Amino acid sequence: MNINFNNINLIISAVKKAQYPDTGLTEVALSGRSNVGKSTFINSMIGRKNMARTSQQPGKTQTLNFYNIDEQLIFVDVPGYGYAKVSKVQREKFGKMIEEYITQRENLKLVIQLVDLRHQPTEDDVLMYNYLKHFDIPTLVICTKEDKIAKGKVQKHIKRIKDKLELESGDNIISYSSIKNSKQQEIWNFIETYI
Repeated sequence: MNINFNNINLIISAVKKAQYPDTGLTEVALSGRSNVGKSTFINSMIGRKNMARTSQQPGKTQTLNFYNIDEQLIFVDVPGYGYAKVSKVQREKFGKMIEEYITQRENLKLVIQLVDLRHQPTEDDVLMYNYLKHFDIPTLVICTKEDKIAKGKVQKHIKRIKDKLELESGDNIISYSSIKNSKQQEIWNFIETYI
């Protein structure tokens, strides 16, 4: 995949279907709990520090953010789930917004579900993964923050995540470090199969 990383921009931050961009491009959504590193992952994959806004404070992404990646595909950064300090009403609003996008968007071809490699997946992670499987949405699980785990323990942590999510032999999982950009090409190659 040959991407001009100087030709990347945020198209729109949408909260409803009527606001989705009409590009005709393949969309890859990034899902995960609050503060798992979705925005950092986007920035790392496109070689930018601040294209997707990052924050130490969970719950900053509150819209569907559509990033045009060199007129070849769209990354969609969705609000994180599982953040306790967001009101129940706000969580329900996010849930409906995400559900509408995931179940009704024809351009959506792949969801990258990010989970923190350091921790066992939460019940929300399991629910999201099962939800995506239920709707037959191709999913790639990315285990973030690989650099925070001793190299010799990475496989043990991956196994724990596979077991908790009940991944089957054909399911896809890759550990990743946004600091080291480890396995970045492997991820781009995987994404390319859906374009």
